[in-house]
Amino acid sequence: MTAPSVLVLNSGSSSVKYELVEPDSGVSLAHGIVERVVDYGEALKQVFAELPDLDGLVAVGHRVVHGGNRLYGPTLLDDDTIAIIEELAPLAPLHNPPALLGIAEARKALPDLPHIAVFDTAFFHDLPAAAAEYAIDRDIAERWHIRRYGFHGTSHRYVSEQAAAFLDRPIGELNQIVLHLGNGASASAVRGGRAVDTSMGLTPMEGLVMGTRSGDIDPGIMFYLWRTAQMSVEDIETMLNRRAGVYGLGGETDFRELHKRIDGGDEQARLAYEVYIHRLRKYIGGYLAVLGSTDVITFTAGVGENDAAVRRDALAGLNGLGIELDDGLNTAKSHDARRISAEGSPVQVLVIPTNEELAIARSCLALCDGR
Repeated sequence: MTAPSVLVLNSGSSSVKYELVEPDSGVSLAHGIVERVVDYGEALKQVFAELPDLDGLVAVGHRVVHGGNRLYGPTLLDDDTIAIIEELAPLAPLHNPPALLGIAEARKALPDLPHIAVFDTAFFHDLPAAAAEYAIDRDIAERWHIRRYGFHGTSHRYVSEQAAAFLDRPIGELNQIVLHLGNGASASAVRGGRAVDTSMGLTPMEGLVMGTRSGDIDPGIMFYLWRTAQMSVEDIETMLNRRAGVYGLGGETDFRELHKRIDGGDEQARLAYEVYIHRLRKYIGGYLAVLGSTDVITFTAGVGENDAAVRRDALAGLNGLGIELDDGLNTAKSHDARRISAEGSPVQVLVIPTNEELAIARSCLALCDGR
């Protein structure tokens, strides 16, 4: 009997990533990316041409960045739920519209299968009010649905669950800090399997310094640029999303190249790195305070999984807080889940590869099976 599989699609502004996954075994049957997408229908044809036999396919899972207040569990896509995602486009103008285009074409191509949306914001839907609310006029916030939604939630949920499994401890017993460090970067504090804080907010721009996004800034900067520099709202938004962060400071998003430039004496690259690390340490310290006691800190995503220097510098000098790395374990090359903290460190430090596609596939299968 063919094991059930789920096709996971991530439709971006100019690309479609795909992976065919067996949720129960975790086996990836095929994966890839179609780039320079203009016509999503043609992109989906290319995806299907590259896939193996689809006999076991039971659902199509779609990564959708923003679900707002109304959509937070895995959601069967029909005309009504798609209309809600369209309404939310202003909250994620770079992400939700291309996701909708991919959904429309996939539903045409595979009309007899359930299409299910899994939202980046879902894991953070139940943040405590003290963490979720902004200190702004209440009526305005309620009218325009302004709150801290958080993003990368599929990764944060998956990694926190995998960390508990790695330590062979019930997730309900653990206080965790998860650091998802890729081109986009976010941190979360997770108590007993429930997120109690996260660094991203209404949009994915808040929080940590990222590849091209600024992270936290004084909001007065935007008014200053509008009034004094005569920049349009669109130009300011583009700058903060695409020409800020590590790229804005150091002209580079690839940390391998950034390290090479630092080693060569490039002071701008060094400053970009130091600002990145400083912000990261502030969030780690903040979440240590939010949690009160912390059992495990986990690094994940491209930078988190592969950059030993970032991990070292993020946690340097925190021995007094019970956090001690083992230099040998930290610098050892591996693609597996692993511990990098020193023997006897009160706080365990792990590296756990994220797998958002598998997490999405399992959410889809659970919805189909009523698990």
